[in-house]
Amino acid sequence: MIRPARLPLKTVREYSELSREELADRIHWRKKDLNAVILGHNYQEIEIQEVSDFLGDSLALSQEAADTEADIIVFCGVHFMAETAKILSPEKTVLMPDPGAGCPMADFVTAEGLKKLKARHPEAAVVTYVNSSAEVKAESDICCTSANAVQVVETIPADRPIIFVPDRNLAQWVIDETGRDNIIPWEGYCHVHDDMVLDELEFAKEDHPSALVVIHPEARQELLDRADVVTSTSGMVRMAAEHDQLIIGTEKGLVDKLQKDYPLKTFIPLSKAAVCGNMKANTLAKLAWSLDHLRFEVTMPENVRVRAATALQRMLDVSGGWQAPTEEQERLEMAGVRSEG
Repeated sequence: MIRPARLPLKTVREYSELSREELADRIHWRKKDLNAVILGHNYQEIEIQEVSDFLGDSLALSQEAADTEADIIVFCGVHFMAETAKILSPEKTVLMPDPGAGCPMADFVTAEGLKKLKARHPEAAVVTYVNSSAEVKAESDICCTSANAVQVVETIPADRPIIFVPDRNLAQWVIDETGRDNIIPWEGYCHVHDDMVLDELEFAKEDHPSALVVIHPEARQELLDRADVVTSTSGMVRMAAEHDQLIIGTEKGLVDKLQKDYPLKTFIPLSKAAVCGNMKANTLAKLAWSLDHLRFEVTMPENVRVRAATALQRMLDVSGGWQAPTEEQERLEMAGVRSEG
């Protein structure tokens, strides 16, 4: 196929005046020219997901990108996710379409704040949720995801205190699952999950009494206590392939995607207000502009990257590391659903 000749436009506004089809076409050809790979988080708008090479959770996306021959990674997510891609692929250029797409939960904790808490509890191990900055990861002993948080914590001797940052709700879930009484939670939270309430769940169950209730562990404990299954977004993707009705307690973007991929099934958002504005900051226009102008690049000091990579690698060693997709997962991907190991 002959590549159409298109000159870069000057501003995002000019790109936004193009049709969705024109933008997708520009992105397609420019990606090929640059040998770039586009990563789309599960919470992105459908239009971003449709032009992404990989879809999934933040860590798995960064791992998949690291396993490619791409020279450039464009991460359509929030800032800590693009940082993680850079941590795992230091030789690649990492771009994010909107540098203002941050994570309020990650912003709850800073490296300086964590250092002060560590000084008060010098005997404690620091377990840091991957939804955190590179600087905070660098001050940590080991990282965790929502899927392996319990497994990671259980590798630490029972008599050793644990500082768990930055999500208090995930920390509380880990406390309940492990029975430990020496976990010190940081008082951060994801407002999207923390704002979901029992009334919303009751309304959803009244309308769909036979639906399985699946909730992300970033939600409040009273909601998790009423869930049939508590799992990460990747777990929700897998469950969508296996069940016909789910009430899903996480950001609405995942629900929209699953409904698109399985139109004959019923997926109900626990809360229709569960929308992350930071995740929605990325648009096709910004993505096309980012590729044409190679902006905005994500960088960090090498000593921070190396220390953060150590904390991530310890987690991967504990949880078995990243594994290539199975044949079934590849089938789901071809059907439009990215399921990760």
